[in-house]
Amino acid sequence: MSSPHLDAASGAIADTVLLPGDPLRARFIAGRFLEEAVQVNSRRNMLGYTGLYRGRPVTVIGGGMGIPSTAIYATELARVHGVRRILRVGTCGGIGDVALGDVLLAQSGSTDSNFNRLHFGGHDLAACADFGLLRGAVDAAARLGMKARVARIFSTDCFHDGDPDLLSHLRRHRIQGVEMETAGLYGLAMREGFQALTIVSVSDLLDTGGSIPPMEREQGLAVIAELALESALQAIDAAT
Repeated sequence: MSSPHLDAASGAIADTVLLPGDPLRARFIAGRFLEEAVQVNSRRNMLGYTGLYRGRPVTVIGGGMGIPSTAIYATELARVHGVRRILRVGTCGGIGDVALGDVLLAQSGSTDSNFNRLHFGGHDLAACADFGLLRGAVDAAARLGMKARVARIFSTDCFHDGDPDLLSHLRRHRIQGVEMETAGLYGLAMREGFQALTIVSVSDLLDTGGSIPPMEREQGLAVIAELALESALQAIDAAT
């Protein structure tokens, strides 16, 4: 059945979903990696596709930018469409001893958002990845000969401006990536009972101002999409 923000038919969405922010990235991933891919969602132009990866059904769909947008889609995917694992794939700003193009596996998601506190009685929630997916990503990276590091991520509500002292706080706590979705996704996964993992590549260096050109960003997206798909296979097989 459809939901307020997804017009996919019942059974059209797989129980494993890759969730990039940009719907055009979803189309790119589906075309690059999925066999027999068909479009399953077009509402609000948030494109979604379901196909086969190594014979297993997988859906890739855009989730928008920021915790509120991601949470809307993740909630409906879990509650209405029975999704059991969501892997966010995207980019982040890097802090400290990271380089452009580095792949980060987000073990935890700190945040300046109030989203998790609203659901946790005003307390601080330790929003963390599913260990099975995280372990699968570490194993898959080794198999693929890919350098990927387990890292701490910070999800901010403010793309522009925000706390002027934020970077110093992040450096002090050895947080290596900044983006806008992970903490909310992990908190939601803990409440709704699905597995979640964020895999991101470093597209900008927040300490020095370096950035990756658009074409190289697409190449980086392909790398992390393959890693996400390979790590998801281990979780799919473990559940069957």
